[in-house]
Amino acid sequence: MLIHPWDAPGSDAEWQQWLPVHDFGQLAVNGPAGEPPFVQPLHFFYDPGRGEALTHLARPNPLWSALEANPEVVLSVVDDYAYIPGPWQADPDGPAAHGTPTSFYAAVQLRCRAHVVDDPAEKAALLNLQVGHFQPEGGSAEVAVGEVPYGRMLSGIRGLRLEVTQVRAKFKYAGKRTEQVRDRIAEGLADRGGPGDAAAREHLLRRQGA
Repeated sequence: MLIHPWDAPGSDAEWQQWLPVHDFGQLAVNGPAGEPPFVQPLHFFYDPGRGEALTHLARPNPLWSALEANPEVVLSVVDDYAYIPGPWQADPDGPAAHGTPTSFYAAVQLRCRAHVVDDPAEKAALLNLQVGHFQPEGGSAEVAVGEVPYGRMLSGIRGLRLEVTQVRAKFKYAGKRTEQVRDRIAEGLADRGGPGDAAAREHLLRRQGA
């Protein structure tokens, strides 16, 4: 992922605040020799205190052998994206039709070392952390080894602790454009009001203010 200086986070706090509420991504695992990588969509719980992401997958998932052969993986998260029409980005002194269309998005890539969790008690603890993150209001029974309703299901999954070793983050929101052009884009996003436009506009204005 190319990260221009104007798209880089202002500080680690920027991506650290964004990631916990954008907790669905794609796990890229190196495939066997001559084969493309595995790419697995999944929910995860990022634990900043431990510097790791927690998740689990079904035991029949075909990526396990590749993961055990090479535990170096990338967890990629992309959200808050919007298409920006060319005229919105046009230079104020030039024709609107000469503006360059682009994409806005926020992206965080976590390079990780994967640790497979097979111990039943450790899997139960991992699942309870995940459910606690996604379902803080409760309402579901706690996962416990040998206890209903979930204990019998533990053998059908494997847990994953993704130890974060490197973070690459990008917030692509017209960072190199003039204030006049950024204001025009913000107005366009507000008027269009499509999926993702409000979030993209919020990033644009936040980073412009910073």
